[in-house]
Order: sequence, then C-alpha cells, then structure tokens
Amino acid sequence: MRLIFGLVLVLGLGLAGFAVYMAKSYIQNYQAQLEQERNARPVVIETVDIYVTNKALQYGERITTEDVRQVAFPVSALPEGVYRTVEELFPKGDEEPRTVLRAMEKSEAILAVKVTGAGEDAGITSQLARGMRAFAIKVDSMSGVSGFLRPGDRVDVYWTGNIGRGGMRTEGDSEGDVTKLIEAGVKLIAVDQSANSDVTEASIARTVTVVVRPDQVAALAQAQATGRLALSLVGTSDDTTADIIEVDQRQLLGLASAPMAEPAPIQQVCTIRTRRGGDVIETPIPCTN
Repeated sequence: MRLIFGLVLVLGLGLAGFAVYMAKSYIQNYQAQLEQERNARPVVIETVDIYVTNKALQYGERITTEDVRQVAFPVSALPEGVYRTVEELFPKGDEEPRTVLRAMEKSEAILAVKVTGAGEDAGITSQLARGMRAFAIKVDSMSGVSGFLRPGDRVDVYWTGNIGRGGMRTEGDSEGDVTKLIEAGVKLIAVDQSANSDVTEASIARTVTVVVRPDQVAALAQAQATGRLALSLVGTSDDTTADIIEVDQRQLLGLASAPMAEPAPIQQVCTIRTRRGGDVIETPIPCTN
C-alpha cells in the first residue's frame, strides 16, 4: 500500500512539474509574439502641416505660391517661425510675394527669419527694428578685420584720436593720441552694398553698415569726423559685456605721467628814485608789502 501511495505521489509531482514547464513555455512564447507585434506596428508621431520650398532659393529671389508646398512635420521638432497656412505666408497671394533673405535648399522649411515681409524687398530697411537706424562706417583692410566681416556679425567699435586741449593739459589728462571703445556688440547688416549673410569668402570692404540707435548714430558720426575708427570682431557665442576701455601712448608704453612743472614765482623788486641834477637814480630797497 505504501508502495502504491509513493508511486502515485511521484507521478503527481512529475505531472505538476510538467504542467509548470508547459505553462512557462507558453507564457514566454506569448510574450515573444507580443513583442514582435509591437515592433511591427508603425510609431505614431504627431505632425502638423507647414510650408516648405519646392526648389533651391537664393538671396533676393521672390517667393510665389508655385515655389512652396505643404508637408507634414513632426511637432516635437517644429522650428520657430514656420508658416502653417497660405494666408500666413501670402496674405494677398502672389500680388505681394516675399523675398528671400537667406538661401534655402529644396524641401527646407520656410522660416520668418529667412524671408521678408509680404511685398518687401531684400533691402536693409526690412532688417531695421522699430527705433533703430542704419549707419555706414568707412573701413579698410586693417580697420575692417582684413575683410572677414559678414552681414549678421557683431563688432566692437574703437576710436583713435587726439583729445588735447590746444597744447594745454592738466595732471591726469591723456597725452597724444587715445584709443577708446565707444560702442560694443554692434550688429552689421551690410558689407559694402551687400546684405547677403550667406557670403563666405573674405573680401576687402570699403564700408560696413551697422544698426544702432539714433544716439549711437550721433556718437559714431562725431567719432568718424574727429578720428579713426577700427572694428573688432565679436564671437558668435560671446555674451560678455565689454568694460570701459581707454589707452593712451604713455599707458601703452608703461610710462608714468610726466609731472607738471610749476611756474617759477615772480620776484618783486622795490626801488626808490632819486634825482641828482638831470639824472634819475633808482636804488633797490627791501619790499615792505
């Protein structure tokens, strides 16, 4: 009896283990099939319709309704300044087309920073914000950073001139020519007659046009009329603020300021006059006052 009971127990344990093994295999196969099905499903990405170019467009070209088309674009990677409707891009249709400010390749998204307003040309007036003015500065190969300036760059403007007072100066005044930083981080909007920021080759410019406030225009005009201007290129990622900078000849050479010579005191002479006959004799005497 005991033998039969033991055999039944062993058989039951074997059947239970087999059932567990089969259940485990079934679950693993089900999970594998479920993972394969999930991988086979297309990833759902939220999109929005925006306008892109139908062809490559260069600086100064007009954009019409034939040059654009609408495509779906991922919302998670949507750039700022896109156009979603034809009314946004062409408020009055082809009667007032936009103009390209920056070159665009085929199928590139049309952004507000790359085109002018509706009906505007690609001139510098379209790049002037409210209250800002354009001012031209004469440059050469030395003052213009050897021709490496492009529209969109930022520069510091230095003035070099003489601030002497007709040959008279007091202690602490600068002597001779002085170089001073007068404007920092000024944006260039044109080099010579070109406002195209896509130009990459270096060229020696004769003038650069900067965008400044009216008070800065007055300062630059006065500086250009009374001395020499030089530009210093600022890095694209440089967000530092320049301090007040002024260097004269003595500071450049590391010389101390020359002491001011005090005028020699005027010695007062007192005399008395004595007449002897037809002669007048002056005799010096100590001054009493």
